[in-house]
Amino acid sequence: MKEEIYKVVEILKRGGIILYPTDTVWGIGCDAANSVAVQKIYKLKQRAESKTMICLVNNFGMLERHVDNVPNVAYNIIELAAKPTTIIYDNPAGVAENLIAEDNTLGIRIVQNNFCQRLIRKLGKPLVSTSANIAGKPTPKSFEEIDEAILKGVDYVVNLQSENGNANPSAIIKLSNNGGIKIIRE
Repeated sequence: MKEEIYKVVEILKRGGIILYPTDTVWGIGCDAANSVAVQKIYKLKQRAESKTMICLVNNFGMLERHVDNVPNVAYNIIELAAKPTTIIYDNPAGVAENLIAEDNTLGIRIVQNNFCQRLIRKLGKPLVSTSANIAGKPTPKSFEEIDEAILKGVDYVVNLQSENGNANPSAIIKLSNNGGIKIIRE
């Protein structure tokens, strides 16, 4: 796994996009601070830029560096969640502008997958994560279901299998700095 992480970090640093296993479904990703790489993912997925993507971080410290104000309830949600949970935060920072929604929000998840944790730690930045499908098509439940256009369109396919076999997208909760909580996807 160590060699794979070094290889992937070099690709990400050069602005490449990858296909990789996460703690949910297989994802397409890039350095979340690289707007050119983010644009490549929108193009590959044939996705409107108005439909934002999420970022993965490896710990609370990285989360706090990329969100202006993490609401206290977020810590409880993250620690008590029964499944991977993405939280949409107000006022993200230190990521590509084309990753931030029009309402100045961004979905971020502290990833539990060992490979992703180590990759993000080595990269030192959040990692974009979006399901490995063309916009409007079903989310692949396994590597074998990933569209050939996605496989050919990324710069690198990570040579690891998913660690936990969870083939479902994360839950999504929107937390507003004014105290609002909205469940987007359970």
